[in-house]
Amino acid sequence: MTSTARAQKAPDTRGPVRRLLTSFGFQILASLVLGIAVGLIGVSLGASGTNPTVLSDVLDRIGSSYVTLLRAAVVPLIFTAIVASISNLRRVQNAARLAGQTILWFAITAFIAVSIAIVLGLVIQPGSKAGEGLETGAPYTVGSWWNFLLGLIPQNFLGLTVSTGPGATDGSYSSSVGFNILQVIVVAAVVGIAALKAGKKAEPFLAFTESLLKIIQRVLWWIIRIAPIGTFGLIGSAVIKYGWDRLTALAWFAGAIYIGLALVLFVVYPIIVKTHGLSIKQYFSGVWPAVQLGFVSRSSIGTLPLTERVTERNLGVPRGYASFAVPLGATTKMDGCAAIYPAIAAIFVAQFFGIDLNFVQYLLIVIVSVVGSAATAGTTGAIVMLTLTLSTLGLPLEGVGLLLAIDPILDMGRTAVNVAGQALVPTIVAKREGILDEELYNAPRNGLPFAEEIDDADAAEPESGKTPAVTR
Repeated sequence: MTSTARAQKAPDTRGPVRRLLTSFGFQILASLVLGIAVGLIGVSLGASGTNPTVLSDVLDRIGSSYVTLLRAAVVPLIFTAIVASISNLRRVQNAARLAGQTILWFAITAFIAVSIAIVLGLVIQPGSKAGEGLETGAPYTVGSWWNFLLGLIPQNFLGLTVSTGPGATDGSYSSSVGFNILQVIVVAAVVGIAALKAGKKAEPFLAFTESLLKIIQRVLWWIIRIAPIGTFGLIGSAVIKYGWDRLTALAWFAGAIYIGLALVLFVVYPIIVKTHGLSIKQYFSGVWPAVQLGFVSRSSIGTLPLTERVTERNLGVPRGYASFAVPLGATTKMDGCAAIYPAIAAIFVAQFFGIDLNFVQYLLIVIVSVVGSAATAGTTGAIVMLTLTLSTLGLPLEGVGLLLAIDPILDMGRTAVNVAGQALVPTIVAKREGILDEELYNAPRNGLPFAEEIDDADAAEPESGKTPAVTR
């Protein structure tokens, strides 16, 4: 693999205070702290999920508007990134091997995560320690293997859906547009493969797609630059809406979930990184901006632009491979939502209703978590995965209603782990295949996760008579 050498950066002459203040990680952390403080102030003034105030409304608008901005760019990003990455595979000799290794490591890490979850569920016994006042209820959406298979069939060119319904007060009708991200991936993959088969006649289309991808990435850069503002609104609104008092009745369950998430993020992932000869510190410092954004946004898809950028710019994964592996991981690589959570939740439901699980049912939990992760794509994430697990095990679906009250609080941790894993696997596979830029991986982390600098492929044209340097 060859690529034009990165342009040399000018020496960083900023002082330590300015360097800290302009650090993306510091800005996100400061926004988290400030958002929590303002949220607590709102609670002390009487704001809650059922009693909104001006402050809670402002925080909610700020946070939801930022997530909307991120999601608006997801469809064009995924489509152009996958088409461009597939077209780039013609220049790579081991494309099929890269794809196979990626899927294999998705399965390996999911197996480890679900195994940890089952052990925690059996040791902690969260269902036997549930507090009083829990009410069972039916889930608002149910996942099934049949629906997952049908969901792979695109309803239209980009898997877009339009729903229309009456307004809440005046009876007028309003429409909203959604998308199935798994269908977008299917369409993009088919288009990319077809463009490869078309040969030279598809060159103008591929050139246009790559140019469009550059434009979208620039727009995403502008959106992510204002992430601290969105973080402030999201975390402040979450404190007011949900509060920590709602954890009381399900404290053991929430504790088991977060212990499992912590073990995967801070034990399993570092062991995998270390066994591949990479620095644990560099991995965390590289991926942490995306993990922070995932925690507050509660959306792997919404965090996808930043996850892909830190995987490429901080962790040294080649762009062509990262643009394939990270979007795929954002829909199918969910150790938090599809492994830790459904496994512990299924055991919780069984214990709560006094149902003894046998070895075969525990084995089914493992199989569903490893194979069924893609069922969460483009739907409602962990809830669909949980209903899929419960229906496969024959457990009462009413148990889902027990856990919905604190789902947003759990979803923060789940998404953070999802994002960390979505960056980990491409890094490990790139290392194993000898295409990881270890110099970039080990480089100091200065400020923003990706500076607004000239991209490798967009480097300024060399002076007359000079040839650009080539690496790898």
